[in-house]
Amino acid sequence: MMIPREKYINFLIEWKDKRVIKVITGIRRCGKSTLFTLFQSYLRSVGVAEEQIISINFEEAENEPLLEWHALYEYIKGNMLPDRMNYIFLDEIQHVAAYQKAVDSLLVKENTDIYITGSNAYFMSGELATLLSGRYVELKMLPLSFAEYVAAHDGGASREELYRSYLYNSSFPYTVELTERRNIHAYLDGIYNTVVLNDIVARKKVQDVLMLKSVIQFMFDNIGNLCSTKKIADSMTSAGRRISGHTVESYLDGITDSLLMYRVGRYDIKGKEHLRLYDKYYLADIGLRYYLLGTRNADQGRILENIVYLELLRRGYTVYVGRLGAAEIDFVAQDADGNTEYYQVALTVREENTLKRELGPLNDISDHNLKYLLTMDNDPPASHNGIRQKYVLDWLLEQ
Repeated sequence: MMIPREKYINFLIEWKDKRVIKVITGIRRCGKSTLFTLFQSYLRSVGVAEEQIISINFEEAENEPLLEWHALYEYIKGNMLPDRMNYIFLDEIQHVAAYQKAVDSLLVKENTDIYITGSNAYFMSGELATLLSGRYVELKMLPLSFAEYVAAHDGGASREELYRSYLYNSSFPYTVELTERRNIHAYLDGIYNTVVLNDIVARKKVQDVLMLKSVIQFMFDNIGNLCSTKKIADSMTSAGRRISGHTVESYLDGITDSLLMYRVGRYDIKGKEHLRLYDKYYLADIGLRYYLLGTRNADQGRILENIVYLELLRRGYTVYVGRLGAAEIDFVAQDADGNTEYYQVALTVREENTLKRELGPLNDISDHNLKYLLTMDNDPPASHNGIRQKYVLDWLLEQ
């Protein structure tokens, strides 16, 4: 099943033929390779000939001879058309040692339009970022949004039923085609172990894999909670697994670099400054939490926060956790133009004291930026002194 990923496709269309490298990053199996297939179909539909498209997936065994950058460069150069634009797709390019040298050599040619993907954050750090500074744009790809998930189903189920499935059965695109829970579990098991072993253990040269998995389990169980390396280390030690703060920090870097989880810093709304101590962490896919931990201790409020955080990322916001004195704002979202919006997220606010508690921090913000209260209460939209209350499933389905 090819699920249209319109926002991502439109991004590539907007940047087509522009003299920058298009870099698509995202956790494994979030749909990057399928995005290439969809975009290549678009290219053919607007008159690009098949021989103008050079596409290489470096996770396919037949491309192993191209994992050295000289060989890759010579292969592509030998297949390019001299008198037409060449559309070059390099999928999971992090497998190519010093690949940035091949990419840089191709970029200087006038008739190349280059697209690359990688399944971690660190492949775009260091030397490549320096070498190609100002010459690439990055598309950060996520698994399916709730709107995409709903569109992939033919109907017959309510939004609420689909939301529960979206959480429990995962937002990874291929899971839409899997009907048996055991098959979904097996598929998620493959993703999880590939990320852990290939993107964290190998990258960080982790010796104690069981300790790493214990830290991951702790983090999955604490999405949306304020965490510090000391808190995590103390929790591991109290459970009989002594670990240093330095090792915890290395593991957290690996977890976030693999795009398995996202680290969200805090922002002092009144002082307009970023706070160093304590961050929150959110998962790239809630289905992985259910896969690893089952349904025990599943805090639905934190899970809902996680879903809202990911949706804000999809909509192009930079997101922080807000602090206002002793109070907390779930999310401070800033767009590319510097506009700010504030979000509180709650399962229900039908009880008056709960509503007052959730509205309090938003009411204390003195500026006039948009403020939202998102809940699972399926009630008509309401306004509380300018704060817009919305049913979160309606909000998730907005285009």
